[in-house]
Amino acid sequence: MLHTPLKIVVIGPESTGKSVLCQQLATHYGALWCPEYARSYLEQNQRDGHYTRADLLAIAKGQLKAEDLVDSQARQLKDAMMLIDTDMYVMKIWSEFAFQHCDHWILEQIAVRHYDYYLLCDIDLPWAPDPLREYPDPAMRQNLFNHYLDLLMHQQTPFSIINGQGAARLHKAIGVVDREVLKAGPDLYKG
Repeated sequence: MLHTPLKIVVIGPESTGKSVLCQQLATHYGALWCPEYARSYLEQNQRDGHYTRADLLAIAKGQLKAEDLVDSQARQLKDAMMLIDTDMYVMKIWSEFAFQHCDHWILEQIAVRHYDYYLLCDIDLPWAPDPLREYPDPAMRQNLFNHYLDLLMHQQTPFSIINGQGAARLHKAIGVVDREVLKAGPDLYKG
């Protein structure tokens, strides 16, 4: 079932271009987008490179608060779509990898939140070092990607894998959105 606005979520392992892709798609379609909350939270609260399970729960709650705000703005503007950089699936995988446990609240939000399409960013981009990123090892990146793929294959919302370098990555994502999400025609949705 499609919602108004359409909610397209961009997810995947770290350093796969999620934020850049969200921004580019939002610009292309003249849509609002919800940035990933984790980066601003960790920049303000991370202590010596460490975070706790409580931090991940606070990040999850902050992410959904930001998402709800953008959703409200999109509804007021009568926008046809919004882009979301990261959702509770990201929080679930992050929690399970970091702490072998996912808070029940996050799992509840997965059950009640509804999205229209997922774009899963492939790990084919080179690793971009960043003090907030944790898993540069290629085998671990592949392992994380496999977890995202498995998770998306076992839920109901349709998804596509987005790969390619530079402009090719954006064009693939636009093609998927036009063909799979905006079946009524992309010009209708340009701002």
